[in-house]
Amino acid sequence: MTPNPNRAGRREWTALVVLMLPLLLVSMDVSVLYFAVPEISADLEPTGTQQLWIFDIYGFVLAGLLMTMGALGDRVGRRRLLLCGAAAFGAASLFAAYARSAETLIVARAVLGLGGATLMPSTMALVRTMFTDSGQRAKAIGLWSGVMTGGIALGSVMSGLLVEHFWWGSVFLVNLPAMALLLVLGPLLLPESRNPSPGRFDLGSVPLSMAAVLPVVYGLKELPSEGWNVRYVVSITVGLLFAALFVHRQRTARSPMIPPALFRGHGFSPALVLNTLSAFGMMGSAIFTTQYLQSVLGRSALEAALWSLLPSVLIGVAAPVAALLVQRGAERAHVVTAGFVISACGYGLLALAGTDSLWLVLAACGVMAAGIVVVMSLLTDLALSSAPVDRAGSASSLLETGTEFGGALGMAALGSIGAAVYRHAMPETAPEPARETLGGALAVAADLPGRAGDALAAAAREAFTDGMRGAAVAGALLLLVAAGIAVAGLRHIRVRDNAGRAETLSPSGV
Repeated sequence: MTPNPNRAGRREWTALVVLMLPLLLVSMDVSVLYFAVPEISADLEPTGTQQLWIFDIYGFVLAGLLMTMGALGDRVGRRRLLLCGAAAFGAASLFAAYARSAETLIVARAVLGLGGATLMPSTMALVRTMFTDSGQRAKAIGLWSGVMTGGIALGSVMSGLLVEHFWWGSVFLVNLPAMALLLVLGPLLLPESRNPSPGRFDLGSVPLSMAAVLPVVYGLKELPSEGWNVRYVVSITVGLLFAALFVHRQRTARSPMIPPALFRGHGFSPALVLNTLSAFGMMGSAIFTTQYLQSVLGRSALEAALWSLLPSVLIGVAAPVAALLVQRGAERAHVVTAGFVISACGYGLLALAGTDSLWLVLAACGVMAAGIVVVMSLLTDLALSSAPVDRAGSASSLLETGTEFGGALGMAALGSIGAAVYRHAMPETAPEPARETLGGALAVAADLPGRAGDALAAAAREAFTDGMRGAAVAGALLLLVAAGIAVAGLRHIRVRDNAGRAETLSPSGV
C-alpha cells in the first residue's frame, strides 16, 4: 500500500484528547445518578413516576435525537454543532446541579440528553475527517470506543465517591470543566467539516425518527423488569410501524435525513448489523452482573461499582491491540470474528458461575467486554470508512442508534430468559413476590423468621444464578452466530481513506 502523505500530527492527536473528555462525560451521565438517588429523593421528594423520568429521560432523548443531530451536523458543520452541544450540556449540568424541584431536574436531564445527542455523532464524525490515514484512524476510533465503554462503568463509581463527600448536585458539576475546555480549545484545534451540498433539511423526518426510536427503546428497556406486559408490546409495535414510515420517507424524499446511498457503501450495512449485535452482547450481561454483585454476593452499591471497574483494564488494551493487529497485516474479518468468539468465551465463563464466584464473574465480564470492544472499534472504523466523508455525521448517528437498539434488545431478550429460568427454579411454595424477582424474594425473606427467611434467600440467589447461567448460554450462542456472519460477510470488503482511495482488508492491505 502506498503510504498516505496526510498522516495526522500532534495537533490532531491533541484534538482527539480534547474530544475524549466530553465523550467520557456523556457516557458517564448514563449511570452517574446510581448513588445520588437517595439524596435526590430526600431533597426533592419526587413521586415514583418522576424518579423514573429523572433516570430515563436522558437516555430517551439521547437515543431519539441521534439521527437528527447527525444529519444536522453534516449540514451546519460538525464542529459548530459540537460546540453548541457542549454549551447546552454545560448549561444543563449547572441547571441540574442546583435544581430545586423534580420537574426542574427532569427538564435539565432532557437538555443533557439533547446535548449528548449532538456530541456523540459529532465527535465520531470529526475523528473520521481528522484522521485520513487508515491505520491512524483505526487507532483513534479504538480509543473512542474504549472511552465510550469505560465511561459507563466509571460514571457509577464517580457518583458514589462524589455523593459520599459532597451533595448530589456535584455529580453534574464535574461536567463543567471539560465542556469549558472544549469550548476554548475546540475552535483552535478542531477543523470544521460539513457536506458541501447537503440539500434541504428534511424536517418531516425528525418526528418520524423520534416516534420510531423512542417507543421501541422504551418497550425493550421495560420488558426485563415487568415481562411481556401488553403496554410494552404495544409500544414496540407502534415504534416499528413508525420505523417503517421513516424508512419509506427516506427512500422517497428528495433530500432524506438518512440517504439510502449510505447502505450501498461496501461494508456499511454488515458493519451496522454486527455492531448492533455486539451491543446486544455487551448490555445483555449487565442486567445480571450488577445484581449478582449486590444481591447474590451482598456487596454494597459502591463496592459493586468499584469491583466492576476491574474488567475495564482489559477494555483499555483491547481496542489498541485490535487496531495494531489489523495494521500489521491481520485480516479485519478474522480479527472481528475473533472478537466475537472471545466475547462468547466470556459468556461461557459466566455460565460456570455459582453463588460465590466473584473472581470468575469479574473475569467473565472482562473477557466479554474486551471481545466486544475489539468488534465495536473495528466495525466503527469500517462503517465510517465505507461512508462518504460528507455523510460522516449521518453514518455516526446510525451506528449510535444501532448501539442503543442492540443494548435495549440484549437487556430485554436475555433478561426475559433469565427471568423465566428464575421463576422455574423457585419453589412453587414460595410467595408470589419471591417468585417474580430476586429483589422481591430478598424483601420477603427479610420479613420471615430465622431459618425460613435464610432458606428463601438462599433459594432465590441460587435461582437467580441459574437464570444468569441460562442467559449466558443464550448470549454465547448469539455471539458465535455473529462470528459466523462476520467471517462470511466481511471478507473482501475494502476500507476507504478520505480521498476515496480503496485500501483492501486482506492480509497485505491495511
